[in-house]
Amino acid sequence: MTELVLAIAKSLVEHPESVTVVAVEGPTETVIELRVAQEDMGKVIGKQGRIAKAIRTVVKAAAAKSNKKVTVEIVQ
Repeated sequence: MTELVLAIAKSLVEHPESVTVVAVEGPTETVIELRVAQEDMGKVIGKQGRIAKAIRTVVKAAAAKSNKKVTVEIVQ
């Protein structure tokens, strides 16, 4: 899942070298933390959060195939 989030985020931002993705495994779910440069934050979130919502939807669909619960958080 982290590779998927990394590929999507790098294609959206102007500074792909500053994109980092970390998966934090919990007892019931996995939290994927996405960090981008401050000036790219708006591009990852999108107007009214539409791009962030789309990223979360794609990741949840991919996680559903393997019966896992995955959450994507965009961290500053």
